[in-house]
Amino acid sequence: MINQNAYALGANRSCIRDLFEYGRQRAAIVGEEKVYDYSLGNPSIPSPKEVNEAVRAILSDTDSLKVHGYTSAVGDYETRKAISDDLNARYGVSTQPEEFFLGCGAAPELTAVFRALAVPGGEVLTIAPYFPEYKPFAEEAGLSFRVVPPDVPDFQICLEAVEKRITPHTQAVLINSPNNPSGVVYTRETLTWLSQVLVRKSQEYGHPIYIVSDEPYRELAYGVEVPFVPELYRNTVICYSYSKSLSLPGERIGYVYVPRQAEDSQMLYAAIAGAARASGHVCAPSLWQKVIARCAHLRPDLDSYDRNRKTLYEGLTAQGYEMAKPDGAFYLFIKAPGGDANEFSQRAKEKDLLVVPGDGFGCPGYFRICYCVSYEKIVGSLPIFGELIREYQEKV
Repeated sequence: MINQNAYALGANRSCIRDLFEYGRQRAAIVGEEKVYDYSLGNPSIPSPKEVNEAVRAILSDTDSLKVHGYTSAVGDYETRKAISDDLNARYGVSTQPEEFFLGCGAAPELTAVFRALAVPGGEVLTIAPYFPEYKPFAEEAGLSFRVVPPDVPDFQICLEAVEKRITPHTQAVLINSPNNPSGVVYTRETLTWLSQVLVRKSQEYGHPIYIVSDEPYRELAYGVEVPFVPELYRNTVICYSYSKSLSLPGERIGYVYVPRQAEDSQMLYAAIAGAARASGHVCAPSLWQKVIARCAHLRPDLDSYDRNRKTLYEGLTAQGYEMAKPDGAFYLFIKAPGGDANEFSQRAKEKDLLVVPGDGFGCPGYFRICYCVSYEKIVGSLPIFGELIREYQEKV
């Protein structure tokens, strides 16, 4: 006998991964330069040079047994202190190393948080558009996954819709800002209003409703503020990954931050650690913990992403495409001409232009493109986008 839920997840591949694999196949046939693959959010800027320097230095100046051996399950104290010190310096807050749990990137961190909150009948509420993997993460953890419809066209948060969907079973509201797939950054005003709603509903139902803030794109913002959510709402848990900020998606390193001011914080931290343990967590990669201890203060050079962002946004809106202005991450979320994003994606695919339909993000009728590609690809793809929208315009 086989677990049918697990089978379904493994047998039905992500649309994003399918497009990416198709792009590799097409590149082998027609040439890499002729395939415009906007499917996968794989960073295209190198890690800061200090990261590679730190790796080399650690391998030469640190005892091999310490480099490659186990650490504490919650993570090396030195690394947690470096992260804490960096946040304190940046935001003027007073985090402590003991509030951090080091994990293998944001995905298992989110899963551990969901499991820690998965009381019988528990629900997690998220805001569309959202990262598609949230649903299996939450449901496999034992939570019901509920969705607030998108606040189009700006993709902030419709607070009335949030309040209507909160029930006595709501354990957390899951947010992601800067957002994948829209590139939108939730404003301080939006997050302040959300905190007020959650304070009111928590009091009404007699238990804390947490914000779980998924923040792998926090450092990828273009001239706008990304608020530090625990300053606005004390019952916030942050899941963070260095995959995007330091271009380390394959190294699987990040953290969960459980502020001491959050209600039941010690129990919640212990439950997250226990949930991680039950799912096979032993410790985050030791070498990369040591790298983060030396590199937590580094920030990405966003110039190439910003140039791609501006070129695409200006070029596509000039052609007639509609989208919210992307102020963060490396995505555009675009209204599909004709209204059917799956049809548009298929027609684009026939021209070797790979874009992801928005259905899996909880937002049919839109498609996502990841602009973490070369500038040459950006420029080369614009005429194809132009051909596609003209085909729809000619039908009207």
